[in-house]
Amino acid sequence: MSTRQDLQEQIINKAWEDAEFKKQLIANPKAAVKEAFGVDLPDTIEVEVVEESANKFYLVLPESPAAVKANENVEVPMWL
Repeated sequence: MSTRQDLQEQIINKAWEDAEFKKQLIANPKAAVKEAFGVDLPDTIEVEVVEESANKFYLVLPESPAAVKANENVEVPMWL
């Protein structure tokens, strides 16, 4: 797992295929990812899992470019 996108795709695919993993992922995302993929997400990272439906979708706003530039000196966790 080399990138954040790779990890996200693997998590989504596993949730689609494994109902028990999906329940764990929604209830405790960090523990579910650690157990399934061996990836220990840092305490400084907050993870929230929500599921879209036919009647509800979510729009995720990425961090603004100005904020990213301001954080250039912040060490990026290896799992990204």
